[in-house]
Amino acid sequence: MQTLASSLLNSATDVPDRIAIYLQRAGKEDTPISYARLIAQGSVYAQALQTQGVKVGDIVVIILPHSEALVYAWVGAVLMGSVPSILPPLTEKLAPDRYRRDLAALTQITHPAAIITYDTFANEVYLALSENKTSDDTPPPIVVITAEQVSNLEFKIQNLKLEGTSQSDIALLQHSSGSTGLQKGVALSHEAIFNQLRSYAAAIQLSENDVIVSWLPLYHDMGLIAAFITPLMLRVPLVMLSPFDWVRAPQRLFQAIMQYNGTLCWLPNFAYNFCAQKIRDRDLQGVQLASMRAFINCSEPTVHSSHQKFAARFMPYGLRNGTLTTCYAMAENVFAVSQSPIGEPPTLDETPPDGREPRLSNGKPIANVKIKIVDSKGNEIGEGMIGEIALQSNCMLTGYFHRPDLTEKAMCDGWYLTGDMGYLKNGEVYITGRKKDIIIVGGKNVYPQDLELLASEVTGVHPGRVVAFGVIDERAGTEEIVVVAETDLAAEEAQQQVADEVRAHLTRNTDVAVRVVHLVPLGWLIKTSSGKVARTANKEKYSQEQT
Repeated sequence: MQTLASSLLNSATDVPDRIAIYLQRAGKEDTPISYARLIAQGSVYAQALQTQGVKVGDIVVIILPHSEALVYAWVGAVLMGSVPSILPPLTEKLAPDRYRRDLAALTQITHPAAIITYDTFANEVYLALSENKTSDDTPPPIVVITAEQVSNLEFKIQNLKLEGTSQSDIALLQHSSGSTGLQKGVALSHEAIFNQLRSYAAAIQLSENDVIVSWLPLYHDMGLIAAFITPLMLRVPLVMLSPFDWVRAPQRLFQAIMQYNGTLCWLPNFAYNFCAQKIRDRDLQGVQLASMRAFINCSEPTVHSSHQKFAARFMPYGLRNGTLTTCYAMAENVFAVSQSPIGEPPTLDETPPDGREPRLSNGKPIANVKIKIVDSKGNEIGEGMIGEIALQSNCMLTGYFHRPDLTEKAMCDGWYLTGDMGYLKNGEVYITGRKKDIIIVGGKNVYPQDLELLASEVTGVHPGRVVAFGVIDERAGTEEIVVVAETDLAAEEAQQQVADEVRAHLTRNTDVAVRVVHLVPLGWLIKTSSGKVARTANKEKYSQEQT
């Protein structure tokens, strides 16, 4: 029987001195963390949880920044058999009031036994908990433990009792991003996780000779599963950067790849454009990327032009043809659903069924996953036809935690309805967008992601800080497209010129007319917990401002 805890303990016994993680932080020496150290420091957190009455199977929420404490808190929760759930810390990009409301809603649904955080954030946690309504069936109080308190504890092995869990038990909760993301915890069993790891490792030809390099946050499924749990459980070294350090200086990723001979790295699509635009030649002196087997584009619709820009920018630094690959993934399937072949460019569909620009394939389903495309009534439709993607696998979620209503709604005759739109062609899956995000203008389906990418190409628009949505035009009886974009420019005349250029660029490159382009200052747009622009929340904010 294999569980997260047993895998970690076996590694600490078999290869105690092997380095599991190289933790990088700006301005500090890299911190190598061995499997023996993982268990020793994680056990301190396990002891702290047990001392506070946390039991096997209890939910433990972890709200910590990029740090050793984050790693050890997660390991500690796993070792004692509780169920960890990592949430994003509050940053300047998240509205404090909304963050507290989301956290309060989560605790009312998941009933965590403990929240591990840091001293300066503990008051925010207490404020969120104070918003919870009390009743006769209110669960026991939630214990708040800070990393600073735990660091002062002395570990006593005789006081720690590691109780076993079974493969079918819930191993962790993932909370996906979105307006109700924190209320929708994806419960995953140990069995589902290891089924995913084995299948996906085969798809990417993973071996102990690999080195994974990542800046992805652990509260996102791509960061948690692909770039944290996978290397930890399969004994592959991980170089772990801070997401905030990467945003400030994206060249750190390539410098880390060079330093540690990195071979694998997962990136969301926007990061390809961001790196190509933001990294200067002087920041790449001495950098070589020849060690890389794959950059894997995942978590957003994958865009061919983004790959082209990335390749053109970094080919001079040793990036090899076939290194840029694609993946389709979601928390409800632990992670990967499909993967394009490693070492080969993804298939490019020159004639997609919606008549849009050539589209990148996300590869074929991995070994234990079945995919079909269904219409609005749940009936399977033919190859090359766009519909909702449904899947079956042996690594599916146990359910949405304490939300049987959402679980039942998402399932149809044993198939999980993803809410993603796409099609199959020659056995490969192509993603066209989210079902709920499609804008319908005069009976024509418009994908906001296309408009956002095009608007980001205009000089003066901050790359990746664009949102497009539809607003009902009562007079026309259809939706009108609105594009909201952040700009670095302050002068009103300059902003007007940029808005005109966005309109013209969209008109030239799409078959829709966009009249409303609304420029806003940096920091205006609301982001989800995983760093994506929150389309619904920004639509509401725009509507309120217009009113």
